[in-house]
Amino acid sequence: MNVNEIMSKDITTVSPDTSVMEAASLMCLYRYSGIPVVEGDNLVGLIAERDVLSHLFPKLEDAMESLATIDFTEKTKEYSSLMSKPVSELMAKNVKTVAADMPILKAAVFMANNRFRRIPVADKGKLIGMVSLGDIHKAIFHQSIKSTQAS
Repeated sequence: MNVNEIMSKDITTVSPDTSVMEAASLMCLYRYSGIPVVEGDNLVGLIAERDVLSHLFPKLEDAMESLATIDFTEKTKEYSSLMSKPVSELMAKNVKTVAADMPILKAAVFMANNRFRRIPVADKGKLIGMVSLGDIHKAIFHQSIKSTQAS
């Protein structure tokens, strides 16, 4: 079974000039951990919760001095200043993808090795779908049930 047989094709996307506020709203409303960023059909990035929240993390040099002196309440207030920025300022630009004709277990290994729970499916730079570890697990489970019932 290949990725194209189980991937989601109806994908919510944003453009590089979409505000972080709009992208974060979609993430919170629909419980997306990340959203592909496209120009036309071309995948140009991915904006993830981690990309937004990492801007609130203390700088390494501050953490080295002492985490006890960092005012995390004040750091959290900085979140609102990110909302007016375009997604292009925070998104990951070198996005790893899988191919539609890749076997699903090979995609799962690739995702696990990169610690991804979901990944874009692309063909020559064009976004054609998304696949998650949950999609893969569900497909393998159903395939296993069918073969067990056939025996």
